[in-house]
Amino acid sequence: MAAPAPTILIVEDSLTLAKTYELYLGSLNGDIQTAFTGSEAMELLEKSTPDVILLDLKLPDMDGFEILKFIQNHNLSSNVIVITAHGSVTTAVEAMQKGASDFLLKPFNADRLLTTMRNVLEIGRLNRLIAQISDHQDMPNFQKFVGSSPVMQNLYHTIEGAAPSRASVFIVGESGTGKELTADAIHHLSPRTDQPFVALNCAAIPANLIESEIFGHKRGAFTGATEDRQGAAARADGGTLFLDEICEMPMELQSKLLRFIQTGQYMRVGDNVTHSVDVRFVCATNRDPWQQVQNGTFREDLYYRLHVISLALPPLRDRGDDVLQIARVLLHQFSAQEDKNFKALGSECEKMLLTHRWPGNVRELSNVIHSAVVLNNGDTLQASMLPSMQGRSGADAETFVGSQSGISEQIQYTPNIGRRIADMTISSILPLERVERETIERALIITGGKVHEAAKHLDVNPSTLYRKLKTWKLDPRDFT
Repeated sequence: MAAPAPTILIVEDSLTLAKTYELYLGSLNGDIQTAFTGSEAMELLEKSTPDVILLDLKLPDMDGFEILKFIQNHNLSSNVIVITAHGSVTTAVEAMQKGASDFLLKPFNADRLLTTMRNVLEIGRLNRLIAQISDHQDMPNFQKFVGSSPVMQNLYHTIEGAAPSRASVFIVGESGTGKELTADAIHHLSPRTDQPFVALNCAAIPANLIESEIFGHKRGAFTGATEDRQGAAARADGGTLFLDEICEMPMELQSKLLRFIQTGQYMRVGDNVTHSVDVRFVCATNRDPWQQVQNGTFREDLYYRLHVISLALPPLRDRGDDVLQIARVLLHQFSAQEDKNFKALGSECEKMLLTHRWPGNVRELSNVIHSAVVLNNGDTLQASMLPSMQGRSGADAETFVGSQSGISEQIQYTPNIGRRIADMTISSILPLERVERETIERALIITGGKVHEAAKHLDVNPSTLYRKLKTWKLDPRDFT
């Protein structure tokens, strides 16, 4: 069944511009009405609710913000695209804070208006789809995710609703919660599933190279550019571009990214030729993005351009029995990989896994299970086989919560150590080299692979960590 024709209200005091916009939107075959004043717009809105309102903020009888307030006060479902003069980005951002879905800066062409209108219509369709989803419909298996807790059920439904859209998705969550897995699920459930999914970690690329990684470069553009190179934008054409740790992107590059998102056009480093691509944007961060905006390290207009659909990933400690479901899957996976015999988790092992706080989330759980499988064998994984877990969970642990990079971390210390000596055996003594490696890996997991940050908390020189990682043939990106 074909989708119903969209209903659009143009609120513009200039007859010439109103007719121009109507002409631009002709290919949508929509039902278009025009209001030349704010009061005329309000009269039309009292009779019917259009899908989209194209609203000029400068009207002869009132400010366009009054129309936005009218829409909110009457709980209208219309999505609003505001039009404002070139250079008035601050005004446009304020309008989005007050309920607008997108904005256009004058002057703009037909392609720009059509692209924005289609995106906003898609947002409306998505909102209607999510509203229709039953709260009681369980999804025990979803893409590559493991877990059936209520918070994950909500996440699955939101991903399923967001995937068919062209709208940008902003994923927020602690390190190790599965942000790239979420982006991958969105891509594979979308109409772009047969096209490329290109992931780029902004935190793992030196600041002076990240522009080249995104947009590519021409031969000779800089020292070491010995040949022309495609960037992630070109490789993702027709598909999805996933920008992980977007808040780590340098401010000077954020303006270029904003223009790329707005127009779909970019230039390679050292080139003067404009290239056009069709890319769906998904981004992620382990920080609080709005806090980064307030701190002045992330552009407010870029935030609103990307923050169309927001997904907050729950930390593992808030997912209840999902911990055991994930642990069992990992146990079978690593047992097969390492040619071991493990088939189940012991009861004490389960208790310890459930009471641990998992500051490194699923990535930390994966490392713990993998380490236990590598160093032990048997039918059942016992609590004593878990690395560095003794005394780190349960009622005997005191938890100190700190904040770093906008993420709450759980650092646990165990008092009354003498009380536990009776429970210790010779087998509980671990080689110092193993303890050192586990401590360093845990620090890198918690900090998302940021070597300097991990070194600061371990009270060592960053060069020491780089040397250790080289010895173990590991890369900091392994922990992001």
